[in-house]
Amino acid sequence: MSQTSEVATLGGGCFWCLEAVYLGVDGVNAVESGYAGGQVDQPTYEQVCDGDTGHAEVVNVDFDPSKISYREILDIFFAIHDPTQLNRQGNDVGTQYRSVIFTHSDAQRDMAEQAIREIAAEGIHDGKIVTQVLPLDGNYWPAEAYHQNYFAQHPDQGYCAFVVAPKVAKFRQKFAHRIKAS
Repeated sequence: MSQTSEVATLGGGCFWCLEAVYLGVDGVNAVESGYAGGQVDQPTYEQVCDGDTGHAEVVNVDFDPSKISYREILDIFFAIHDPTQLNRQGNDVGTQYRSVIFTHSDAQRDMAEQAIREIAAEGIHDGKIVTQVLPLDGNYWPAEAYHQNYFAQHPDQGYCAFVVAPKVAKFRQKFAHRIKAS
C-alpha cells in the first residue's frame, strides 16, 4: 500500500456533484467540499452563495498517485461537468459555480493546461473551454459539516436526485474501470 498522497482542488459547479463522483473513484482516499479563490477568510455557504466573496465551490480530492494519476482525476473532472459554461453549471449560476482548477504545484498547473489544450483540440465541446487554472496559494476553506458527504446522506433530496445522481451515473458509465470496490 502506498504511503503517498496528492491533492487536487477542483471546481465545476455545485460541490455536492463533484464530491459524490470522486468518493466513488478507485484510488481516491478522501474528498472534502470547500471554498477556494476568494477574498474572505473562513467564508460561510451563505456568503459564497451571495457571490461577493470571489470563492468557488470546490472539492479537495486526496488521491494515491500510485493508483490514479492527476491526469485521470482531470479526465473525470472534464467528463462530469461542462467546461464551456462561464460562471455556471446548468441552473446553478454565479461565479461560485465556475469551472476552475486550483493547482498545488507547477507540475499540476502544466498538466491542467495540457489537458485543456488536448480537450479543446478534440472538439467534443461546442463552445470554448473557460476553465480557469489558478494556484491555490493556501486559499482553501472547508465547507460546513452538513455539506460533507451530502449526496450519500440525502439521495432523495430533489437536487441530489435530479442533478447529482445523473452525474454519478455518467461517471459510472464512462469510467467503469475506475469505480471503487465496495
